[in-house]
Amino acid sequence: MRNGRAPFIAGFLFAPVLLYVVYVLIPYVRTAYFSLTDFNGFSPEYGFVGLGNYLELLKDEVYLRAIGHNAVVLTVFPIVTILLALFFAFMLNVGGRGDKAGIRGVRGSSLYKFIFFFPQVLSIAIVAVIWRRVFQSNDGGMINAVLMSLGLVDEEKPLLFLAESDSVIPPIHLGAFTLDAPVVLICLIAVAIWGGVGFYLVLFSAAMQSIPKDIYEAATLDGATRVQTFFRVTLPLLREHVSVAWIYLGIAALDFYALVIGLTPGAGGGGPNNASEVMSSWMLTSAFRSSRYDGFAFACAMGMSIALLTMLLAGVQFRLTRSRDKLEF
Repeated sequence: MRNGRAPFIAGFLFAPVLLYVVYVLIPYVRTAYFSLTDFNGFSPEYGFVGLGNYLELLKDEVYLRAIGHNAVVLTVFPIVTILLALFFAFMLNVGGRGDKAGIRGVRGSSLYKFIFFFPQVLSIAIVAVIWRRVFQSNDGGMINAVLMSLGLVDEEKPLLFLAESDSVIPPIHLGAFTLDAPVVLICLIAVAIWGGVGFYLVLFSAAMQSIPKDIYEAATLDGATRVQTFFRVTLPLLREHVSVAWIYLGIAALDFYALVIGLTPGAGGGGPNNASEVMSSWMLTSAFRSSRYDGFAFACAMGMSIALLTMLLAGVQFRLTRSRDKLEF
């Protein structure tokens, strides 16, 4: 069996590795190559321009603003999602009353998990239709209708939500980059949090259920409150799960393409006035809706920059996690 183990393993790995090379590695290599040319996506004739497209990215005001929007999403979306998921998971698993059987979760916790997880089974198209109706900027929108019925909003001046380009914070200028948080972008982040909390709630719940109940009972006997138990017992034991969640949410924050396309105005999303533009949505617009002759190659350069930023984010997170492990060891 040992003599035939290598061919046996190679036989199982050949097909998936081949598919990975064909559909992942080769497209990445071709994208990197086209980013160094003036290829327009249609003509077989194109020239080599070197780093010209990457230098053009540093002059593209919309792209630089889109990077700022991604930075806001990368800051707010993972933090709020993880905090809410941790809070709800802790309340569902350890928030019940203690009795002779020990610490219990709240009654009906399985039902609550199903309710929180339900947005995960919806396609992004359905999510877009639902929330577009919720944020509709007239009395047909659910939020505006409720606020109008309470007399908090004038019927002639409804809240615009997805059509509002004003920033909720004063814009912060960092050289060529501008950090701002338009109302439409905050609405998109709220929808992303609504859709993401349920998955990570289930992830953290599964991790909490693997923690021995004796630890919680010992903490309770020592007089620890629920808040102290969370920060001194639960959170340290969930550190690896939180790190994994942070990486996945960070990658999702650097993408954010589907919500922008599905919910915001404009032919390629990103409206109004590029207030909700992110790197991935502007990449699509540059590739297929740009007046530039080399729009496709320019978009390839954007794609490579997004890939590099994603790998950098994952690398930094892994490095921070390893550093904490070494210090504790």
